[in-house]
This record gives sequence, C-alpha cells and structure tokens, in this order.
Amino acid sequence: MNYVTLGGTGITVSRLGLGGLFVASFATALDQARSAVNTALDLGINYIDTAPTYGDSEEVLGVALEREARPLIMSTKLGGRPQPFLPRDRDTLLQSFEESLRALRRESIDIVMVHEPDRPGQYDWWTDWLDVNGPVLELLQDLKRQGCIKAIGVGGTTTSEMAHLCRSGKFDVVLTALNYSLLWREAALEVIPAAKEKNMGIIVGSPLHQGALATRFDSISDDPRAYWVSQSRKAQFRELYAFVDECGIPLPELSLRFVLSNPDIHCVLMGAKSAAEVRTNVEAVSKGPLPDEILKRLDEIAAMVPFRPFNEPFGIGWILSNPAAYRGPGEA
Repeated sequence: MNYVTLGGTGITVSRLGLGGLFVASFATALDQARSAVNTALDLGINYIDTAPTYGDSEEVLGVALEREARPLIMSTKLGGRPQPFLPRDRDTLLQSFEESLRALRRESIDIVMVHEPDRPGQYDWWTDWLDVNGPVLELLQDLKRQGCIKAIGVGGTTTSEMAHLCRSGKFDVVLTALNYSLLWREAALEVIPAAKEKNMGIIVGSPLHQGALATRFDSISDDPRAYWVSQSRKAQFRELYAFVDECGIPLPELSLRFVLSNPDIHCVLMGAKSAAEVRTNVEAVSKGPLPDEILKRLDEIAAMVPFRPFNEPFGIGWILSNPAAYRGPGEA
C-alpha cells in the first residue's frame, strides 16, 4: 500500500481508503463488516470515512475497531442528528460531534467534515455563503484548537459550489463524490484545481459511481425502461465496454486505477462490504497507475459526454440495474 500526506494537514493516509456506508447493518452483517474492516487494516489501509447519515455505520465501526491498536485515520461528518438538526445552532452541532465520538468509541476524531453543504434544501449551514461563515466553522475551529480533531473538511457533489468552498481557504480537506471517475469528470474542472491551490487534502468518493462502473450493463441500450439514459451516454457505455474487452482490464480495476493515476488525488474511497471485495480492490490498486496510452483512450471516451445530461440521475449507479426506478431529473 502506498501512502501520501493529505495536503497540508500533516496526516499520512493510504491512497486507498474504506468508505463506511456499506458496512452499515442495512448493507451487511456485523461479522462480515468486522471482517471487511480488519482485512482493510491488515492490507495497509489506514483511512476510514463514515457519517451519521450512513445508517448505523458509525456504531458498526465503533464495535469493529474497539480493540484496534494500529494507527488509524478516522473521518466523519456533521449532519443528520440530533433531530431536528439545526445547522446554525452550536449546541446541536456539538451534540452531533459528541454522538459521533460515542458511536465510534473514540476520544477524538481526525477529520470532521461539513456534510453536503451544496445539496439543495438539505441544510442551511452558512450565515454568509459569499464569505463562508457560520457557527459550524466556529465550532470546528474550536475543536481543532482543543485537539479534538486534526482537520476540518467539506464533502459534497456540486462542483461549482464545492469549488467556491475550497477557494474560501477555510477547509483542510475536501471529499468530492460522484464527479470524478472514468466517465464523470466534472470535479477536474474546478474542485480539484481549487483544492490543490489551497494545499487541501483531496479525497474522491464513489469511484465506481455507486455501481455504474462496478459491473457492465450491456443491455442498457436495448432496455425500453432506460429511456432516461441519453443516446450519447448509451454510446459512451458501449465504447467503454468495447475498450474493457480490448485492454483486458476488469472494469472495477480500471475505474480505481484511473482515479489513482491522478497525482493530485490523495485518497480514493472504496465501498467494499466484504473481506473479498477489500482484497480485490487492494490487489487492483497495487498494480499502480494506468499506462499513458490507456489514460489517453479513456480521456477520449469521457469526452463523448463532457457534461452530465440534464435528465441523468446523479445516483445513476443505483438504478442502472433497475431502470424503472427513475424518479426524474437529478434524482437518485
């Protein structure tokens, strides 16, 4: 496993991290989750990301890691609890943090992020969006001064708003999800350059786009229920699958190695929920960056659909296996 320093934080992280969403009990059993987490640590992964809104992921990780003595970087987020969640109330925010400490069974947490400040209608975090001010930053800065956390992060998907937050200089780490992968490259336009300019740690979530790049959907072009998939996206999928056959690299491996071929990315999060999936992903990234000629061809395929079509769901990976689940533009 390779390690890098997470921007200007001084924190050393493995380039492959474990996303905590799929170790929650809605996704897997406790014994299987514990096995996945222990296998990840055995194979050199030292970064785990979770959130209060990932089901009971924090509680599962707390149990799985209770007696773990190896060095570990833990990241979680603010948001989702207690209810009602008041994003501009310091007591609410502090209670959310303290509940994460309890659930994770830790005395401190390395990185705490403001969760999805770019998601419309979810939380109104800022008293001033232009200057990026609000009680949440005041609390996180206090917790950092007190040694309760090491770094302040922000995580989201909307590239223009996330880039603005990065440019504010008020965050140490950015988690950008669902917008940097084989076919979706929006984060490369503004978020990654803005974060790099501020010497932020850069973490990529959902490199397999929540399943869209974990398996093949060869029949999608002929499925009448997939009317919401644009013709250009269907053509792009066909081109990608043909290239997978040509280069002989499995699609999930190609996806992970593509993200880690970018030296500006410090860590990519896998959504493994079993020890077997962890081993497969670690084996894939151990092969290193993709050759230049493969990256060039992937760039050409990505350029077939340079921007996300309006009617394409952000969580396209969740519903490609069930196209009838489509609920409208921009919805998962």
